[in-house]
Amino acid sequence: MNADVTEPESAQRTGLRPRRRWLRWAALGASLAVLAAGGAAWVLYTKLDGNIRTDVDAVNQLRRFDAERPEQVVHEAKNILLIGSDDRSGDNGKYGRDSGTQRSDTTILLHLSADRSSATGVSIPRDLMVEIPECSRPDGTATSPLFAQFNWAYEFGGAACTIRTVERLTGIRVDHHLVVDFTGFERLVDAVGGVEVCLAEPVDDPDAHLVLDAGPQTLDGEQALGYVRTRKGIGDGSDTQRMARQQEFLTALLDQVRDDGVLTDPAELYRVLDAVTSSLTADPGLDSLTELYDLARSVRDMPEERVRFMTAPRQPYVHDPNRDELVQPDADRLFTALREDRPVPEHDPGDASGSPSPGSSSGPDSGPDSGAWEPGSGVRASRTGVTVPDAGAATPEPTGSPTGPPPAGEPADDTAGSLCG
Repeated sequence: MNADVTEPESAQRTGLRPRRRWLRWAALGASLAVLAAGGAAWVLYTKLDGNIRTDVDAVNQLRRFDAERPEQVVHEAKNILLIGSDDRSGDNGKYGRDSGTQRSDTTILLHLSADRSSATGVSIPRDLMVEIPECSRPDGTATSPLFAQFNWAYEFGGAACTIRTVERLTGIRVDHHLVVDFTGFERLVDAVGGVEVCLAEPVDDPDAHLVLDAGPQTLDGEQALGYVRTRKGIGDGSDTQRMARQQEFLTALLDQVRDDGVLTDPAELYRVLDAVTSSLTADPGLDSLTELYDLARSVRDMPEERVRFMTAPRQPYVHDPNRDELVQPDADRLFTALREDRPVPEHDPGDASGSPSPGSSSGPDSGPDSGAWEPGSGVRASRTGVTVPDAGAATPEPTGSPTGPPPAGEPADDTAGSLCG
């Protein structure tokens, strides 16, 4: 009887062994798969994180002048300076040659409200006449304080000099800065499959490597770069129109990233993140993927209509109509509102910035002539809050082409280069 009882039990145990062995191997395989996936994710994260360059030099220079920088008024609000680098070295050399200096034609002061319910981006005109403080050049020498056009600051002393110039101009403490280069912008547009624009007239600008037909079309990365850089080949050739195109294009690009499912497609998301991080130089507070993610997560619920772009109120400079000066008191009202984290004043007849109205991310007056100001209709240079040279004094001749505002009574063509939709 014992043999009759134990034999089936023995056979049962023998049958269980292969099953248990298979389960062990399955568990081991699953564990290895999880580890492999985790390892791959870590490799990708490390690669993206390593793409971002840290601007240590700017941080060190800003630390030297910390005593003269404005205090932060609302601590939870963030002011981030976005700088488009026009550097022609390395892969950017195909866009032209220069003497080796760094340049920037695009600077936007981005204000994020303390409760992250709104964002305001203010473009600083490259030709705006400002007080540039003493700055350190890349070779270690120092520049003297100078009254000159704004984009000289980046040429003289990079991001640190630009930040200090913006802080003097606005009274707003810059918390972080991001520098984006040519090739990174081009790769980003290609990564999202291009961005659609609609042109009222054909464009032919050899300097910007741009030839486009009139009408709707989708721009690839290189075409998009030429589109946001061109001045001579579209509209009235003014920097004001170029800033408006840049603002509109950024809005369209962000909309496309959000609406086309890029953020939910792992492969597309990686291409976008690789393009973005490869183009960035940031301060230590934003120089990691984690910090950038935390920043993006903090604004993910921000309503689209609460994102606004505008240009600092400007008009032709009284001593040189090819340069700009701030319009007061409009500029002070704008900068005070941002500094104190209050709603930005809405557009009124005295607001040369073309500030958008509620419910619009770029506003009804944010077309190419937003920011234009009729010569003679604004205030004199003595009210800009900066020191103005004597009327007979020679004005420094900055690099780059003139702003070229339209004559009095002839507004710029607000359809040239406008985006579809």
